[in-house]
Amino acid sequence: MMAFITHCWKNARLELAVWLVLACTCLGVPQAAQAEPMVPEVSQLRLERKAESVVVSALVNFDLPAAVEDALLKGVPVIFVAEAHVYRDRWYWSDKKVSSAERHMRLVFQPLTRRWRLAVASGLIAGNGLGVALSQTFDTLEEALGTIRRVAGWRIAEVADLDPGTRHRLEFQFRLDTSQLPRSLQIGTLGQSDWALAASMTQRFTLEGLK
Repeated sequence: MMAFITHCWKNARLELAVWLVLACTCLGVPQAAQAEPMVPEVSQLRLERKAESVVVSALVNFDLPAAVEDALLKGVPVIFVAEAHVYRDRWYWSDKKVSSAERHMRLVFQPLTRRWRLAVASGLIAGNGLGVALSQTFDTLEEALGTIRRVAGWRIAEVADLDPGTRHRLEFQFRLDTSQLPRSLQIGTLGQSDWALAASMTQRFTLEGLK
C-alpha cells in the first residue's frame, strides 16, 4: 500500500512539473534571452588640434539591418553620410555656425569579383566617380563596415574659424542617406525602420582645451 502511494506521489509531481513548463511557454516567459538589435550610437568622440586645423575622431556603433544588406547584395549602392557642424556660443543671439564638413561614403557590392568597394568624398558622389577622394576594396562586408564605422583624424574646421576664450559646440551626425537611393527604392523605404539608421552626439569645447 505504501509503495502504491509513493508511486502515485511521484507521478503527480512529474505531471505538475510538466504543466508548469507548458504554462510558462504559453504565457510567453522567455526560455533564453534573445539578442536585441543594436541601437546606433556615437562613441569615443574626440576633438584635437593638428597644426592649424581641428580634426575629429569617432566610432559609430551600429548593426546593418537585414533589408539594407539584402539591397547591397543585389548591387544597390548604399550611401552613409557623416556631418560635423561647429557653432560658436553667443549669449545675445542664436549660436553662430562657423564651420561645416561632410563625408559621403558610398558602399557597393561587385558580384563579378565578390568584393566590396567603398568610395569616400566630401560631397555627393557622381555616377562616374567624380569627386571621390578615396576608394578602397574589401573582401568582406564586415571589413568595409569597420572602415565606415570609424572616423579618424577628419578635418572639420580651421583654427582661424574659432574664437579664443569662447565656448564652441560640435554637432556630429551619422546617417544612412536614403535620398541617394534609386527612386523606386526610395518609395519602398518610406516608413520602414530598417532604413532609419542614424546617430548623433554633441560636444562643447574651447580652442584652448584642444590638445
